[in-house]
Amino acid sequence: MADSFLSASMLLLLLFDPFGNAPVMTVLLKDVPVERRRRVILRECFAAWLALVVFMYAGESVMRVLQLSQTSLGIAGGVLLFLIALRMIFPQPDGVFGEWAGGEPFIVPLAIPLIAGPSAMAMVMLLVSREPEHFYTWMGAMSAAMAVTTVVLLAAGPLIRHLGERGTAALERLMGLLLCAIAVEMLLAGIRRFAESL
Repeated sequence: MADSFLSASMLLLLLFDPFGNAPVMTVLLKDVPVERRRRVILRECFAAWLALVVFMYAGESVMRVLQLSQTSLGIAGGVLLFLIALRMIFPQPDGVFGEWAGGEPFIVPLAIPLIAGPSAMAMVMLLVSREPEHFYTWMGAMSAAMAVTTVVLLAAGPLIRHLGERGTAALERLMGLLLCAIAVEMLLAGIRRFAESL
């Protein structure tokens, strides 16, 4: 079971992609007051963890009741990320998230779909459906991976202070471009799955 725990933790950590998400997080939090950034990161990681726990417990049942598929979930996540990426590349006066919530991310897009994306949700559902008797092992593996993700994202926070205004603006556009690519990849993966199901 130790091997299963470790391999599941490593797999989920790769899906959470904290090192890939750290630069995006740095840009998304540039307008958040310094004293709130740590709290926001902790809140977003907790929201991602909670979403995955819900998917472990009831994701398959809820999606079956609502007649949703992993394909539609992936396409919806791709569209959402694409819209946010466009606002990063072509800045708006009211910022990436508009004027609500002090211009800080709230669940979208950091918690969902960047950390707890469709692939992570699908993986936790797959782990539980394959070996439901090891539910708490999978829960522990997911929690361990999320703890590492949280530490990495917290450590990346000080980058914001060192970049300066011009550096942050340049990084924001670059991350917007990369986010566009991720969004398109999510859309294409969803379309491929849909085409294969026909």
